[in-house]
Amino acid sequence: GEGDYAARAPVWGKDEVARLAGSFNRAADQVQSLVETQRRGLASASHELRSPLARLRLAVELLAEGAPAERAAFAEGATQDIEELDALVGDLLLSARVQSAPARAPVALHSLAAEEAQRAGATTTLAPVTLRGDGPALRRMLRNLLENARRYGGEGEVLLNVGAAADGSAWVEVLDRGPGVPNELAERVFEPFYRPAGHDEGRDGGVGLGLALVRQIARAHGGEARVTPRDGGGARFVVEGLR
Repeated sequence: GEGDYAARAPVWGKDEVARLAGSFNRAADQVQSLVETQRRGLASASHELRSPLARLRLAVELLAEGAPAERAAFAEGATQDIEELDALVGDLLLSARVQSAPARAPVALHSLAAEEAQRAGATTTLAPVTLRGDGPALRRMLRNLLENARRYGGEGEVLLNVGAAADGSAWVEVLDRGPGVPNELAERVFEPFYRPAGHDEGRDGGVGLGLALVRQIARAHGGEARVTPRDGGGARFVVEGLR
């Protein structure tokens, strides 16, 4: 009650009081994890917002002072920065909505996958799969996986597969022929705003919340997202257990 989220109730014995204490501790674990995640996310988002805002400030100053021939380039850069800010704010709002309570309605996952694959120019193998979920969020999950494969997967073919597991849950996998993800980074790539070595801040598409949103959306639907090496080279991003 005083804000120490690390506080836990002592657990003794196996009676109803012990069960209550255990339930309290599990709830406290979830609250602590959520608060820490929000703090890290807020700090990272604040840092990411500063870069395009600083570039916008500079562009406005240069527009006022620059020669007519330079103003078009400054205006184009400012437009890109505005689009980057808009996308980042949209991702932050989606992240908050998914963490609170995703909407639930019948969603034909294979239909969403076919539309997003056509948009991204990916090859598909799709089995009919319908689940109750948040349609716009699931579409964003698919789009982020495909955009990640296009951005970092090299020039090779991107594959998108959708199917159902024996337990009735749905799975999605996206495969590329890029350099792959080293085992030591297999978890870090799902962290908000994680940027691999060699990807500086700027208008390079960034990493932002792309894969972090994929994992959040997957978990909100009872599933999990992970990445493994693809046979023959490349990366295999898979989301399993969607319900």
